[in-house]
Amino acid sequence: MDSALSFVLVENVYVFLLIFTRFGTALILMPGFGDFFTPMQVRLLFALSLSFALTPVFYETFPVMPNELSELAGVIGYEFLVGALIGVISRILISALDTAGMIIAINIGLANAQMFNPGARSQGSLIGTFFYIIGVLLIFATNLHHVMLYAIYESYNMLPPLSVPDIGAIADLVAQSVSRSFYIGFKLAVPFVVIGLVLYVSMGVMGRLMPQVQIFMLALPMQILVGFLTLSLTLSAIMVYWLRYYEQGMLFFMSP
Repeated sequence: MDSALSFVLVENVYVFLLIFTRFGTALILMPGFGDFFTPMQVRLLFALSLSFALTPVFYETFPVMPNELSELAGVIGYEFLVGALIGVISRILISALDTAGMIIAINIGLANAQMFNPGARSQGSLIGTFFYIIGVLLIFATNLHHVMLYAIYESYNMLPPLSVPDIGAIADLVAQSVSRSFYIGFKLAVPFVVIGLVLYVSMGVMGRLMPQVQIFMLALPMQILVGFLTLSLTLSAIMVYWLRYYEQGMLFFMSP
């Protein structure tokens, strides 16, 4: 009886450890959960709570604990890789906002206005940082963080423990995510690219027609004014379009 109880306890600890490794790694990298303004203690307790709650759910479906220490280390490493993959993909998806913000800043004359971006954890454009903060806010306001957590949960159907990872497919997925993120970022900034081009052409024509006018003294204030007016008109559409793209990206891990 004692041996059976000991076996059940060991298996539960084993399942708990695997769940905590995948969920904890993903949460450290995900937007909002893994940002520096979220205390490490909160992240740790949240990951522990989720792992403790899901241990009975996955107990019957997880494979038996390996007998060799090297095999156990390999299983834990695999769970860490899967959690890191999900977290990195979610971070790549939100980087489209930073890309769009940088392109917009260049076209409205704010390229040199830099501030700390909590998403990139480095200096970034003013518009990109503004977009990132709004993006994280909308993720939690629209309950998309539930989709993020459910994506980790459903990833066990796509990438179960003790399965052999396809490194080529994982690398291709990351490459496609980066390419798609840059493409979405550029699409979000297209109105500002067009407006910037029109302003540059207009100022060039004005400079040729009236050489005595100080074009550079007029161009920058006009760029900033028109840029902010355009941003006020397109901000809601930009964020709604990005939210749909972010949701579709996280739903990838829920496919059977």
